[in-house]
Amino acid sequence: MPECLSYKCYILKFGTMETEYVLQKLEEIKHPAIDYSLIKLGILTDIRLENNTLKAVFAFPFPNIPIAEQLISSVAIKAKGMNLVFNYTTRVMNQEERERFLQLEGEAWKGL
Repeated sequence: MPECLSYKCYILKFGTMETEYVLQKLEEIKHPAIDYSLIKLGILTDIRLENNTLKAVFAFPFPNIPIAEQLISSVAIKAKGMNLVFNYTTRVMNQEERERFLQLEGEAWKGL
């Protein structure tokens, strides 16, 4: 079971201005078809900032999401723009996370 079920749950090594800035920038990254951020949707989770490395977990609602690489790339580009090394892992959402994602998707669907 994942350590964090809420999109507001971040694991941060230190609470500096730099950390707040990085989180603010990551909140700007929206899903291309849903008018919410990857963080709010629960896709970008378990975010850690350790020195100059941004670590995160991508939780996808289903296996083999066609736009998974696009979503990962959007975060990688943002990390590179902040001079951060980017490391990530992926997993599939559990039932509770998927239900929350689908509810938010229905609220904010804008299409591709």
